[in-house]
Amino acid sequence: MAVTMRRKSRFPKKGGCTQARGLMIRGLGTVIACSLITAPWAAPVALAQSPTSAAVSTNVNPNAEMLLEADDLTYDYDRDKILARGKVQIFYDGYTLEADEVIFDRGSARMFAKGNVKMAEPDGNIITTQEMELTDNFAEGFARSLQVDSPQRTRFIAESANREGSNVTTFNNGLYTVYTRQPAEKPPLWRLRAQKIIHNQEEKVVRFEDTRLEFFGMPVAYIPYLSMPDPSVKRKSGFLTPTASISSNLGYGLTVPYYLALDPHYDLTVAATGFTKQGALGTAVWRQELEQGKYLISGALISQKEPSAFLTKSGNRRWRGVLHTEGDYVLFNSWSLAWNLTYKSDRSFLSDYQRLNIGGASDVSQVSLSRIWQRNAVSVYGYAFSISQEDYNTTSNAPIGPFERVGAKLQDKQPYVFPVADVNYVFDQPIAGGELSFKSNFTSLTRAETDAYSVNGENRYRGVDGTFSRWSVNTQWRRTLIDPIGQMFTPFAYVRGDLFFLGSQDKNVTTLTDEAFVGRVMPAVGLEYRYPFIASFNGGNQIIEPIAQIIVRPDEQRIGELPNEDAQSLVFDTTTLFAYDKFSGYDRVEGGTRANLGLSYKFQLDSGEYLSTLFGRSFHLSGRNSFEKPDLFGSSLESGLETGESDYVAGFALDTRRGVTLGSQARFDEQDLSVRRLQVQATGSYGPVVSTFAYAFMDKQPQLGINNDREEVLASSSLRIAENWRLFGGVRYDLKNENIVQDSGGVGYDDEGFSMSLSYQQDRSRNNGEPVNRTVFFRFGLRTIGDTQVSSSANQ
Repeated sequence: MAVTMRRKSRFPKKGGCTQARGLMIRGLGTVIACSLITAPWAAPVALAQSPTSAAVSTNVNPNAEMLLEADDLTYDYDRDKILARGKVQIFYDGYTLEADEVIFDRGSARMFAKGNVKMAEPDGNIITTQEMELTDNFAEGFARSLQVDSPQRTRFIAESANREGSNVTTFNNGLYTVYTRQPAEKPPLWRLRAQKIIHNQEEKVVRFEDTRLEFFGMPVAYIPYLSMPDPSVKRKSGFLTPTASISSNLGYGLTVPYYLALDPHYDLTVAATGFTKQGALGTAVWRQELEQGKYLISGALISQKEPSAFLTKSGNRRWRGVLHTEGDYVLFNSWSLAWNLTYKSDRSFLSDYQRLNIGGASDVSQVSLSRIWQRNAVSVYGYAFSISQEDYNTTSNAPIGPFERVGAKLQDKQPYVFPVADVNYVFDQPIAGGELSFKSNFTSLTRAETDAYSVNGENRYRGVDGTFSRWSVNTQWRRTLIDPIGQMFTPFAYVRGDLFFLGSQDKNVTTLTDEAFVGRVMPAVGLEYRYPFIASFNGGNQIIEPIAQIIVRPDEQRIGELPNEDAQSLVFDTTTLFAYDKFSGYDRVEGGTRANLGLSYKFQLDSGEYLSTLFGRSFHLSGRNSFEKPDLFGSSLESGLETGESDYVAGFALDTRRGVTLGSQARFDEQDLSVRRLQVQATGSYGPVVSTFAYAFMDKQPQLGINNDREEVLASSSLRIAENWRLFGGVRYDLKNENIVQDSGGVGYDDEGFSMSLSYQQDRSRNNGEPVNRTVFFRFGLRTIGDTQVSSSANQ
């Protein structure tokens, strides 16, 4: 006997039901009751879990109900089957099954779906096939000619598949690949073809047996066995993709890394690298996330078989290695502790073994303690510098009297800096209607060797042997007033005090004071004036703004008698034209009365495009010019500020909002307007081309020992020659010496599932008698599988 119900049809009167467009079936047929449905187009059926069905899956709720919708529903009492036809939809504990026809067999507790079968699993996987057999709790099943798409955009295709225990799916004669947003008819670039693919959803592992890697449908590699994490897994223990290298000093190398996901909050990566010339290198990286921060510890160690293969003196040793740690941690009240520390066995280890994955190891080690709140900040830093450059000895670098020659004892000439303590505080309440701020800096450093050089028989010092400490305090007030016609007046004042402590200083530096404590005070008052003229038009506006500034203060004291460590870099351009103090650090303080004048122009469109320029000059009005007399380093010389009327400076910026930006800074001689310094940077993209360009010119500075002009260009470009293919290259060229300093080029391919690049690089920037460094680099990656790289370094 069979009972059939069709949409908008009447069901035979039974048990008091007069009209039914839905069935509630418990136990797949043991109880049948009518349910009135108000929506005339719906025909849902809720199917409870059968007590006689197969073992219940641990991934589903055994008490979950099953909702079924179909155009036609037939219940066969004699065969104990339910047949659903026409737009069948089944919803069960996160699963959704769609098909043209579904048969429920109560005797075997199985379902048979046919025709355009599509099943969505709770984890987001989508299965499509023409026929599928499932247990009624979705725990086990079988299908032919199916396709499985994951939320991670991976795809399995197989002739047949079996599912057992609700979590293990076996694909027979299967394919695995990733799919992209490209048209569906376009075949995948790569795929893995395996006799058997086993996906364990509980262990989140995919295993491949008897596998071939295919590109464009052609096999290129055979892999007997391959295992990888489920695409949904971000962390899983196992071997990572090996990498290979070729080097004239190391020989052929192969790195095999192994990743251990020990805990959701910490992991360990170990790797063994075998080099044909130098033997075995071991590396390890430990990472851990804490409740208030994170840290990393890494290291590498090797016993070299052929130390003499390295031309550098420091690399010619048996045991070499590096130890590194970095991290940050929130202590209390928003105080943060951060560190980045590296210890190297020798100067050139990181450059000789530059392809190692050992975290952020570098030549600069630092530790800091800081806190930032609102507009205020407190920080304490410590620095140590471990250089990579080798000492070099030439006859032109003869000793300067009692000092070591230039290029010798380079490591001893590097200081240990601790602490560098900064406090920046802005008072919340206005003082006399203006903003009052406070800034403090304490710096202490120790150096073992004086770094001296000679210019025209006069000594200059990059650093002096000894311990030097300085405490600087600067209190500043300013207020901006705007009158009825738009003029802006900003009066300001500041008082700065410095206290120096000089301990164990090199007595051979005779210009340096022999006093242990030196104090210095610099008060200043000033006024800044701006008067912007705005001309608006349909679509934008123009702003012309004259700017004038005057600062009155006493002369700078003790010039050349105090150490200068942090104010050696002085660049006079539009970015420093209106700075109250134009020195780059605290060790120097600008004195004397000075006026700064400039004219600013900006063209702005409502759509975002703009052109901005600034042109100006500085004038020393009275007192001693701080930039005229040299200090120990000579930083103020040849700056363009050493005369009463400075050089002219100009700045330029353009943003087209269409892929082209341009910026420039220039300094022109005060007398003949010849170019003393020029920097130009440009970026642009048009169609398939993306390019960057930089040009730099610096006039000679004979008082600093630089007797020739310097002029270089730096350019790079990338050209997309096809949908996913690109050519790229770059060059750094010394125009004065007509020499290529660096150059590179290569080809790359990138899409959503595969990336590859082949590049060649040459570097002569540190060629102090050493060979030119040439490197060939090849990299390719398969999404979800991994990536690898091969590099070749050949010195010539």
